[in-house]
Amino acid sequence: MATTSQPLRGKTTCKKIFWAVFPHACFILSLVIYAFLGALMFSHIEGTREVTVSEGYRTFLQNLTYLARKLSDNVTENDKMFKDDIRELFNTADPVWFINPEERWSFFGSLFFCCTVFTTVGYGNTYPVTRIGKYLCMLYALFGIPLMFLVLTDMGDILATVLSKSYNEFRKLQSKILASKLCSGSTCSKRNELKSRAQSKIVINEPLTIMEMLRSQSGMKRRPAKYRNVELFEMLIARENENTQAARNKSMERWSSCPELAREKAVSRVIENFDKIGKELEKLDVPIVLMVLVIFVYISCAAAILPKWEKNMDFQEAFYFCFITLTTIGFGDTKLEHPKFFLFFSLYIMIGMEIVFIVFKLGQDRLIVLYKKVISFCAEKNMSSKKIYPK
Repeated sequence: MATTSQPLRGKTTCKKIFWAVFPHACFILSLVIYAFLGALMFSHIEGTREVTVSEGYRTFLQNLTYLARKLSDNVTENDKMFKDDIRELFNTADPVWFINPEERWSFFGSLFFCCTVFTTVGYGNTYPVTRIGKYLCMLYALFGIPLMFLVLTDMGDILATVLSKSYNEFRKLQSKILASKLCSGSTCSKRNELKSRAQSKIVINEPLTIMEMLRSQSGMKRRPAKYRNVELFEMLIARENENTQAARNKSMERWSSCPELAREKAVSRVIENFDKIGKELEKLDVPIVLMVLVIFVYISCAAAILPKWEKNMDFQEAFYFCFITLTTIGFGDTKLEHPKFFLFFSLYIMIGMEIVFIVFKLGQDRLIVLYKKVISFCAEKNMSSKKIYPK
């Protein structure tokens, strides 16, 4: 019996783990599939568009040719005027004229664009040009941004649980270390002796049975007929307990033998997990200074790795770029030359956005507490002034 029960326990634990992980994996997998579908869609629409020479591009080339002909070696007086004309001319240029759609809107380039859309970063260096591409971009963002926020909230619960548990364990360890330092050897031994004496004096008596209670009552031995009734009563209680235990065993056997009931139980657990999304994040109570330190270390690690493949960045520029990305500001002043490598950084972006989201949530809670204190302080001052100076 023991050999058969162990595999069953292993299967049940595996099922529990599967149904516990299933909601989180479902969200992440749906986001990945959504990003890949968007990459295929935009690479097909924007990458295969026909490049036509517009009237503005022709005018730009004509003016550029005119300025190039006007330039000569002996022109020094009009040097400043020439620079101003060149600057004005290039300000009118559209970056789309100098972009090859097949290179910019490859699968990896389109996937990078989709990631910047539903993460609300939007660097601005890649954007749809065609009218149908703009309409589909709005529709894609309409469904992708809530899905991304749902993934962030779900991952926030996991990260909040890990942070709260680790912080509580650290506090416990810190309190134990302080207690061991404050407690000397003699005082600790005296406290242990007092505890052992107090524990030795405590005697826990087991509760009396019905027969022992009835036998302890006065006049019980003088009434044999009632004594038989008591025995019958105790036998009935024992039989009732056996029947209830058998019914429980039958229900457990039916539960294990009927897969439909087990499936319904698993489905209800999954639904409960979906309902608990965002609850752990609301319970998180970690010092905001600690979370800011975590963000600083997190961004510093990426800023040290990013210049390895982005040669136009140093540590400070990479730190600035990661901060602008994780806070979803995305100015677009710092551009990436290798978006393929940065796509492997997508997990880093999601976790980093999660940490920043938790910091913003903690900062929001602290601001609400501060506003409550200020309002209550002002109300108390107003009440006290009315009491001192009555009308």
